[in-house]
Amino acid sequence: MAPYQADLEARIARLEAESAVRQLVARYSFDIDDRRVDAVRDLFAEDAVLRSADGVMHARGIDAIMTQFDGRFAVLGPGHHVMHDIQIDFESESAARGRVSGHAELWRNGRMMVAALRYADRYCRTPHGWKFAERVIGFLYYVPVEAYPGILGRPDRNHAYASPLPADFPESLPDWASYHQSQASA
Repeated sequence: MAPYQADLEARIARLEAESAVRQLVARYSFDIDDRRVDAVRDLFAEDAVLRSADGVMHARGIDAIMTQFDGRFAVLGPGHHVMHDIQIDFESESAARGRVSGHAELWRNGRMMVAALRYADRYCRTPHGWKFAERVIGFLYYVPVEAYPGILGRPDRNHAYASPLPADFPESLPDWASYHQSQASA
């Protein structure tokens, strides 16, 4: 086979893998919102981890992940997750890392809430296609809609729980902190 042909095949394979990962991310949003529980189960590798940056959520293995979702669904009504930017970095033909930004409109504990979120993902290729190996959710904000105006002006932007907590990002990001530290000393 000519070198160009082999390169072309590898490039096509990479594009197909990227498309499959993008479909995985999209299915997650639709399946969570639609409560397609069996479909959600199928999105994760057997030994996958699903956790939150704040440490409140942490599950390893599909059964534990599904139990965690049952707990979340118990306090969530209708919701609409919308993913925006997806960055996928392949580590090999069967492993990749990703960053996904999104927003969600949610009914939680009897109130309308909005959230800006990011996922830090690890994906793995299995005999059944690409799956989540790890998914870590972080929040820029998670607030009742009436608290949305001006929310970016305060650090305690996660109102998903009884007491507001600090946001998961960007203040905790090393580049964010370094930039603002350098500006303060300038």
